[in-house]
Amino acid sequence: MQRREFITLLSSVAAWPIAARAQQPDRMRLIGVLMGYVESDRAAQSWLAAFRGALRKLGWTEGSNLRIEVRWSANDPARMRTLAKELVDLRPNVLLGSSTPVTGALARETRTIPIVFAGVSDPIGSGFAANLAHPGGNITGFQAQGDPSLGGKWVELLKEIAPHTARVALLFNPQTAPPLELYMHSIQAAAASFAIHAVANPVHDKAEIEGVIAAQGRDPEGGLIVMPDISNDVNRELIIALAARYRVRAIYFNRFFSELGGLISYGDVRSEQFRLAAGYIDRILKGEKPADLPVQAPTKFELIINLRTAKALGLKIPESFLVRADEVIE
Repeated sequence: MQRREFITLLSSVAAWPIAARAQQPDRMRLIGVLMGYVESDRAAQSWLAAFRGALRKLGWTEGSNLRIEVRWSANDPARMRTLAKELVDLRPNVLLGSSTPVTGALARETRTIPIVFAGVSDPIGSGFAANLAHPGGNITGFQAQGDPSLGGKWVELLKEIAPHTARVALLFNPQTAPPLELYMHSIQAAAASFAIHAVANPVHDKAEIEGVIAAQGRDPEGGLIVMPDISNDVNRELIIALAARYRVRAIYFNRFFSELGGLISYGDVRSEQFRLAAGYIDRILKGEKPADLPVQAPTKFELIINLRTAKALGLKIPESFLVRADEVIE
């Protein structure tokens, strides 16, 4: 072998490990996750477990080719901003946000790192997507309660389970809830068809929450629609306890309300959104861009009724209604 050929061969061999590392598909990736809940929230932990489980099925193993950094903001706006910056400063490959306020906090910190959301009702109105089919930018994900017709469905179900309902209060925090206009047209249309007067009742703290529920309790024909809102999520134990104390017939947007004693809930399956979010993150980690991944609306909805609570309120639930329920809690 000529000396020049030998040196060329040595140089090529020495370069192999470097090239191999550069092309290594299993190098460690980093996902930053910002949750809008307290760390002890069992429902939020179950959603995160569904997300991790889906990633494992896609070949991502924590400690091997994946690292996940999770932060819990407890729905505190200042803490949310701080933790969003903290996660972005880690320079993750992709970020996951659990709600509208959380996704907004992440979006304010970066326009380049991909963000996938789960639990955003109005991504266009919130400024996260140009349109659902082609969101553009660095954000995409999975809607929660994004169908405007859900508002009418909540009115209809509440009237069916409590036929004497003539007035309903819509409970939400305007600082954290999606725009009420998203649901208001269908709520008003359904309310008119059932001779129900629906009134928006914005609240900002626990005292105002009690004031609204207590007022409905004094009205024998009153009812309550607990609107999609992370503030209602994190205050769910308080809301359910107050509804029981003041004997208010209420409908909720997520099953975890009924599991804790809420009368009835109808909404999408949140754990499914987190499971699907893992699929989008897998695709982004493999080179796809969030701008090209359509925002997806929920396809699974569930009707849950707490029969124990119904009996405590003196409501007799028709057998036809119980048959339609996905779960009856006794």
